[in-house]
Amino acid sequence: MYEPTWESVATHPLPQWYDDAKLGVFLHWGLFSVPGWATQVPDIQELLRTHGPKAMLRDNPYAEWYRNTMQIEGSPTQAHHREVYGTDFAYDDFIPAFDAGTATADLARIASVCREAGAQYVVLTTKHHEGFTLWPSEQVHRTKGAYHARRDLVGDLAAEVRAAGMRMGLYYSGGYDWPWNDAVLANPADAALAVPADPAYLEYATAHVRELIDRYEPSVLWNDICWPAGGNLAALFAHYYDVVPDGVINDRWLEAHGTDSSLAAHLEHAVGDAIQLLWRFIPEGAKSLTFPSAHHFDFTTPEYSSMTSIVARKWESTRGVGHSFGANRNERPQDIVTATDLIRSFCDIVSKNGNLLIGVGPGPDGVIPEEQVRPLAGLGAWLAVNGEAIYGTRPWLVAEGATTEGTPVRMTRRDGEVFAILCGLPGRRDVGLWDLDATGVSEVRMPGLGQPLAWRVEDRRLWVDLPERMPVGAAHVLALTGDVRPFSG
Repeated sequence: MYEPTWESVATHPLPQWYDDAKLGVFLHWGLFSVPGWATQVPDIQELLRTHGPKAMLRDNPYAEWYRNTMQIEGSPTQAHHREVYGTDFAYDDFIPAFDAGTATADLARIASVCREAGAQYVVLTTKHHEGFTLWPSEQVHRTKGAYHARRDLVGDLAAEVRAAGMRMGLYYSGGYDWPWNDAVLANPADAALAVPADPAYLEYATAHVRELIDRYEPSVLWNDICWPAGGNLAALFAHYYDVVPDGVINDRWLEAHGTDSSLAAHLEHAVGDAIQLLWRFIPEGAKSLTFPSAHHFDFTTPEYSSMTSIVARKWESTRGVGHSFGANRNERPQDIVTATDLIRSFCDIVSKNGNLLIGVGPGPDGVIPEEQVRPLAGLGAWLAVNGEAIYGTRPWLVAEGATTEGTPVRMTRRDGEVFAILCGLPGRRDVGLWDLDATGVSEVRMPGLGQPLAWRVEDRRLWVDLPERMPVGAAHVLALTGDVRPFSG
């Protein structure tokens, strides 16, 4: 009988559709959507670098972590919960409001928001760390019993997403299931101990993922945190690829420790306490929220971070439109990324071989807050004109450049053309590009104008006459035809 191995699973090639897609929307939806609240702080990477992991957990800006943060003594979320809902209001008391809201949620509208943003795929949180599933699973939770939404939100949304011409991806929190072992993460040591080391949990999580694969055939299988030790993860991956041959798997499947002994617990706590105590002595480059990769994956998932150069292995930048993935009613307008910044960041990501998975959070009624929709709509409008410089492209030989005036430029390529994306509006019409050799250029055009631009080559550098009336936009694309090479002095 054939037994899958990591070597056999590794033969799976990265599907072209995923490399071409560039943009996905990450939907964080769950019981946390009812309170929809988290602390008002800078992004989580900055919070971690400045104050360390203990403060990051206490002042967590992620609204989807509400269940955990409300249990940390002295946290702003705990104070908020007691003030709004009272000390006797348990987290599971949000279930009736969630079921009532989702019963009539317009899932076609959610799909439409994603489609209008220019997304090619959508990823939904089928079970976040809170343990509550968005599909009627046959699995029985050890402490909660039948712990799932009344409506099959996974199946119903998948149908709408696919009807809108996008692919459906599914997120699953394999590393954490807080109710399973009544975990509360209040310090660095808890992060490891919160991963259930119970063989029954491994069986439960594996059965969950197999249900998701067999029922919904997701184009993206997106696990979070890690995976419980034991079992046969290679076989699970092989099953997924058998069901969805052009599916993709992310990197957050590193198998956790396999023991829950008292000695192991004491060691974990000792290491965690030492990390917090010595945080100010840790090199700045190591102070980041990272997820070690598993034996096999199709792409990596850096969170709220960027790359400085082209990365050979496919990656997916993941972030929310604000400092949270789930909707946070406590966020200010200045906490939400502007369409301009989102577009320029997206161009930077694509130029370095990345996709962007941008996160928004519907309320319990399925409505995505307007302040979250606005930057997505701006990105979609820009892509409607300039999408040829993004979709289906690959990194050029150099990712970053600049105009003669210092306007940042990002480079992509496709079908014999090189696209120079000006991330800003130059202060003059006559613009030169420093970082490419234009000796072999035969044509320069700007998508959306419908005609070539006037241009010239001086000392091998390209000079372009921009239109007298430049269209308003966060970034402007120059499509260069011919033999374009990096400039070398």
